[in-house]
Amino acid sequence: MSDILQRIVASKRQEIERCRAEVTERQLESRLAQAPPTRNFRAALERGPGLGIIAEVKKASPSAGVLRADFDPVAIARIYEANGAGAISVLTDEPFFQGHLSYLTAIRQAVALPVLRKDFILDRYQVVEARVAGADAVLLIAEILGAQELPTLLKQVGDLGMEALVELYDRANLPRVLDAGATLIGVNNRNLRTFVTSLDHTLDLVRDIPPGCCLVSESGIRTRADIERLEAAGVQAVLIGETFMRADDIGQKLRELRGA
Repeated sequence: MSDILQRIVASKRQEIERCRAEVTERQLESRLAQAPPTRNFRAALERGPGLGIIAEVKKASPSAGVLRADFDPVAIARIYEANGAGAISVLTDEPFFQGHLSYLTAIRQAVALPVLRKDFILDRYQVVEARVAGADAVLLIAEILGAQELPTLLKQVGDLGMEALVELYDRANLPRVLDAGATLIGVNNRNLRTFVTSLDHTLDLVRDIPPGCCLVSESGIRTRADIERLEAAGVQAVLIGETFMRADDIGQKLRELRGA
């Protein structure tokens, strides 16, 4: 685990305990009945034609700083929906990415697309939190979850009617991701230690993903040629954030990547 990832995880554990002290898990669970019905995240990605695009609402990152000064999460989500995104990912981590869980709730109310909570999920508390906020899916990162934590959280996500996009970088984590029962699998193209990004990382792993799984390539996707290269290799979907956040015209960039 990289130094930055260790710092984020340590911060997140403290955040979970602060939140639990303010609102208990039982109190959170009492709000589940008011959560909107889940939308099918994987089906939205596989609807086609072409690769499904998970378009990300992301204000900042630890490595790049603020990505978009005129950041309006709901307006961005509506642009994504109007221009053919399959689903929306919302960064909800506040200290490192300047996100917030309230962004997800507001976006879920404003668009008809399925919405993913992208955060550093370590505990069932966050899974319940995500469903109460309106999430249809959550991100689970293999690199920060132990041998028992990953299958346990994956089951807890499913028990609440959501789907989990299970992300990995290190090839060594793929067997335990599959053993945990993940079928929606993300490959992060960004090296978590050096922050160097290469699409070859997905291309090197694609042959090891079993039939029946939906493979999502994440990070470093910037051009239509990148999309075509991944699609030709058998990738089913992509997750794109920074490319859209840096675009002068987000809708035009999304149409360009879709080949529309």
